[in-house]
Amino acid sequence: MSAVVKPHFTVEEEIVPEKTSADHQAAVKMLMLGLSALAQRTVHALADMFTLLTVGSVFWLFTATPDPNVMQLVQLGGYCVFVLMVNWIVRRKGP
Repeated sequence: MSAVVKPHFTVEEEIVPEKTSADHQAAVKMLMLGLSALAQRTVHALADMFTLLTVGSVFWLFTATPDPNVMQLVQLGGYCVFVLMVNWIVRRKGP
């Protein structure tokens, strides 16, 4: 007696509906919306990075002067006031 072997699986092709131009336009609009939100967040992060870099430069200058004299302390203080004013102007002009 011979046994008939049946396959355990079959291969079926999935029918994918063709995308219409309306679907394509909607996908492009969603992509542009997502990218514009990402760009806005990037600009905001760069503004915060400006503040971090300027305040970091003040800290670095104070730590890079090992034994400051009176004139150096006055100059460092003037630079600190300058950085604070620049940051205040940048923040005031923001959204």
